Amino acid sequence: MRAAVVVFPGTNCEKETFDACNFLGFETHFVWHEETHFHTFDLIIIPGGFSYGDHISSGRVAKFSPLIEQLKKFDGFILGICNGFQILCEAGLLPGALIANDKIKFISKPAKLRFKRKHLTIPIAHYQGNYYYEGKLPSHIKTIKYTDNPNGSKDDIAGIWDTKKNILGLMPHPERAIFEEQNFTDGRVIFEEIIKVLECRQSQN
Repeated sequence: MRAAVVVFPGTNCEKETFDACNFLGFETHFVWHEETHFHTFDLIIIPGGFSYGDHISSGRVAKFSPLIEQLKKFDGFILGICNGFQILCEAGLLPGALIANDKIKFISKPAKLRFKRKHLTIPIAHYQGNYYYEGKLPSHIKTIKYTDNPNGSKDDIAGIWDTKKNILGLMPHPERAIFEEQNFTDGRVIFEEIIKVLECRQSQN
């Protein structure tokens, strides 16, 4: 399977994400955010960082990039990590918004999560990671939740997964929890779930 790691001015987690994908068996490529020919990939990842220096607000400028505008037509899997999650919400590809953390400070530490009845530890590093939405999320939107909410996110939400469109947004950094030398390997669980979805899709085609 082929994975594309999208790069913006200000992206700073692309190499870690690239290495994580390679470790998990993907044929991985970097793709500049102005690229429009990316539909041969199975997985598109928008990694963490500070796209356009978080000018105006996190992800608000990046959502206008040609690649992001075309993602609505992409029929593979889309993963947005941290700044990538912010971009997906700003672009309307996922519901809700990421606002300033409770107590308005940058948080960088391991976070404990619940995902599909599994307890995971994956690092976080963000200032605007406080997930908020109006009302109730649709039933096809699945959630990944903090067990000890570090940033004030509504309903302890660390990430959301649109299971109809195969779009996952996540504030924690699974690419920083892949290799033994990173002290955590629970990030593999996130990628392995994505691989299961992609393998299922391939078997149906």
